[in-house]
Amino acid sequence: MASLLSVFSMGRETYQVPVNEVFVANRKKLIDKMRAANVQGGIIYLKGGPSETRFDSDHEPIFRQESYFWYLSGVKEPDCSMSLDIRTGETTLYIPKYPPSYATIMGRIRSPQDWQSLYCVDHVKFAEYVEEALFQACSQLPVNDNAHGTETPKIFLMNGLNSDSGKMYELPVDIKESEKLKGLLDTETLFPILAECRVVKSSAERSLIQHVTEVTSFAHAYVMRNMKPGMMEYQAESLFRHYSYYNYGCRLVGYTPICGCGPNSAVLHYGHAGEPNTRQSLDGEICLFDMGAEYFGYGSDVTCSFPVDGKFSIRQRQIYEAVLQAQIEVFRMIKPGVSWASCHRAAEKTIIQALTNIGLIILHDKCLDELVEMRLGAVFMPHGLGHLIGIDTHDVGGYLPGKLERIQLPGLKSLRTARYLEEGMTLTVEPGCYFIDHLLDEALANGSPVQGHINTNKIDEYRGFGGIRLEDVICVSDRGCVNYTLCPRTIAEVEHVCAGKPWPPTIDEAPELLRARLTDTTPLL
Repeated sequence: MASLLSVFSMGRETYQVPVNEVFVANRKKLIDKMRAANVQGGIIYLKGGPSETRFDSDHEPIFRQESYFWYLSGVKEPDCSMSLDIRTGETTLYIPKYPPSYATIMGRIRSPQDWQSLYCVDHVKFAEYVEEALFQACSQLPVNDNAHGTETPKIFLMNGLNSDSGKMYELPVDIKESEKLKGLLDTETLFPILAECRVVKSSAERSLIQHVTEVTSFAHAYVMRNMKPGMMEYQAESLFRHYSYYNYGCRLVGYTPICGCGPNSAVLHYGHAGEPNTRQSLDGEICLFDMGAEYFGYGSDVTCSFPVDGKFSIRQRQIYEAVLQAQIEVFRMIKPGVSWASCHRAAEKTIIQALTNIGLIILHDKCLDELVEMRLGAVFMPHGLGHLIGIDTHDVGGYLPGKLERIQLPGLKSLRTARYLEEGMTLTVEPGCYFIDHLLDEALANGSPVQGHINTNKIDEYRGFGGIRLEDVICVSDRGCVNYTLCPRTIAEVEHVCAGKPWPPTIDEAPELLRARLTDTTPLL
């Protein structure tokens, strides 16, 4: 067995990721889960991401490993694959054989022993021999050492649907079409088990997610402190990227940064290729900045909303407080066994109550719970409350066979999971309140069930306002919610940082936000 002392970092004082505590532990977790599912033998095989260029050019974009393969291997390089022997627990890494010219262009060629030590695997073989190696590995297994008694041992491959993207995990073509391996392949067992492994994070994974969320929080505070009227949205994105990379070695972000000012703050996934954060911010507008750093494959996802001029107007203050109180209400609810859908409904109810208080919603003869069930909340918060987070921003496992199915109702159908919370889950909590013209028009149209509950005399005053979202990354613990996010959140805190004052504070004046390390200056290394 190779050394288990390997760590990943970007050097100097950047966070050290222990390969043994993250990736080796993930392999063991998967094998234990397979055995618990009565799969006592066989070979698990996963293929990593391939080398890619930009279309027909020779430009190679920064490679980011396929997420399931990363979860088990931590291998940074493309064109690799891995097999795990369920019976022995041994791991084999298959690596590309580079030509001598590679050393001139890309640097020293690692030996198989280097790969073995770096990634803490038992065996290293060249990828060109993977078909024969898998066949030989299966032929050496006893025929009765699997879940089906005397059936031929299996090679377990990933094959399943990602419930967020709607895309299938593709089978490796070379293995799927192999004549030698015909009859040995199982494409049904592995996917739900491995996806479920990623739902509950290990202690080492949680520490890494907490670290990258703290980096993300401080980067947001840096942007908040430096944003001024007249600046471009892309400048906010640039400040965030610079801070997290320059100070903490986060080369990648977890997703395309969303930097919407004014009416753009109501565009849920603004910042895409067609609208690449190009608007100039204007005095008096709200900025909604949704950005998350990534470090060695694990990411964060945090949203801050604040006035570009540093001072909340009365309307901005009212909507901001509504969203903040919705977030706090969800924090109070979070613990193992709680329904995520019930948390979503609670956030909607809090926002509806606040909008009623300021005269935008009229109850008539209905109570708040009835308006929630009528789906009025989806007019103002059309997205889900939050999502699992880890290696993928919208992490896997939201809707798996045997778990709760998606609720087909406005707002609730956008929940990326409807599961009951479990200890060790990491999720985002991201309530929002937006004034989106086409949703308001639909709600006010004749025949709409909520038409009479929206104050038509006042709602037009908020068109063009945009929206406010607050998004924190939390962990479900046995004692409740642990908030990894350390952003300014109260109105006083936001205005304090916008005025150029220091952050984080020495005293936590909003303990209800459950921020885990707000006043702890000890770095997570």
